[in-house]
Amino acid sequence: MAQHTVTLIPGDGIGLETSAAMQRVVEAAGADIVWEVAEAGAACAEKTGTPLPDETIEAVKRNKVAIKGPCTTPVGTGFRSVNVALRKTLDLYVCLRPVLSMPGAGGRYDDVDLVIVRENSEDLYAGVEFEEGSEAASKLIKFCEDEGAGVIRPDSGISIKPISITATQNIVRYAFEYALKHGRKKVTAAHKANIMKYSDGLFLRTAREVAKEYEGRVEFDDRIIDAFCMNMVIDPAQFDVVVFPNLYGDIASDLAAGLVGGLGIAPGANIGKEYAVFEAVHGSAPDIAGQNKANPTAEIMSAAMMLDHLGELEIAERIRRGVRAVYADGSVLTGDIRKATGSSAPAASCTEFTEALIAAIKDQA
Repeated sequence: MAQHTVTLIPGDGIGLETSAAMQRVVEAAGADIVWEVAEAGAACAEKTGTPLPDETIEAVKRNKVAIKGPCTTPVGTGFRSVNVALRKTLDLYVCLRPVLSMPGAGGRYDDVDLVIVRENSEDLYAGVEFEEGSEAASKLIKFCEDEGAGVIRPDSGISIKPISITATQNIVRYAFEYALKHGRKKVTAAHKANIMKYSDGLFLRTAREVAKEYEGRVEFDDRIIDAFCMNMVIDPAQFDVVVFPNLYGDIASDLAAGLVGGLGIAPGANIGKEYAVFEAVHGSAPDIAGQNKANPTAEIMSAAMMLDHLGELEIAERIRRGVRAVYADGSVLTGDIRKATGSSAPAASCTEFTEALIAAIKDQA
């Protein structure tokens, strides 16, 4: 087992608690990690004037791998979010979110095992926007009318949806390569190409072209996004790896998390060609911060993904087995899971859950 240096961005809100729990679990599982702690989030902005200091970016670049807790986005500052800034600065073009049923987590299904691959850089999240009433918005409205593209009300705010061949090739190829590496059988592309023919249409056309490179090795199909969502609710087991443009992937990943127990157990990663940042999907939940109520499962499962990325496969699986054992036992679960399962049993604290998980990991020895 090698020693790894990883940038740890605890974040704020419940991130401080879930990150500390994650560190304890990773150590108990046997990983040799040197943590380089870096700051980000609203609390950091109050001290430094920015929620994402240059020093934090440099720490991620230096170590290539980072794991972060949730960060509160400052309100009214014009700064979109720490997550968006990290993705753009580090070119983390893949958002990877595995969705797996866990016995005892309160999920609607017990047979979900799919992976969401979301393009991270384009679409309506690219940040190309024009404020209502601005001169730029007026010029764009007139341009669209002059070009016969359509009539836009003069009191409109406008967001532009760019989807490129380059980014689509990258994300679809990543989805196929992930499927091959992990023994997955099928990739599904989700889109709205029937309506948005020049953006989603390009996404679908490019996905089909990339899919030809993998014929005979990985199956391919596509679904219109609204039909996909309906079919996810009816029978999520029909999907394996699903690749999305940015906005649809964001929405669908939360939908999928809801089917297996909620955001409290949903891990994620943002991955590029050079760097990878692992993170829980949920937010900073400032309403329960500092109360020892947070569920650290998502952060811990994100750490398992990180360990996979670092080549520590057995340690990662040791953590996953421990999590499944604690949930299956059901005696030490946090309040969000008690609520999801309709249980009246007392909610465990973040600390109690963490200690139960460490015990379950040690029981595997």
